[in-house]
Amino acid sequence: MVNIGQVHYYVMCIGEFAKAKNMNIKDAFNYLHSYKGIEFLIECYDIEHTLSLENAMEDLTHVCINNGGNIT
Repeated sequence: MVNIGQVHYYVMCIGEFAKAKNMNIKDAFNYLHSYKGIEFLIECYDIEHTLSLENAMEDLTHVCINNGGNIT
């Protein structure tokens, strides 16, 4: 079960990804959803939330590229 802290983390990561990639939040969410970034955040929350946001953005970028995304 997802708790409110996890939801806040996911929302924060989507916002930071949008900012880092010069996207709006809706487009960032759709991109992360399409290329398994959201799935990655949920599955790896226990580790990812202990890392810096910079590290999390790098991880999200790699996960999405590995799943067919093209935003670097």
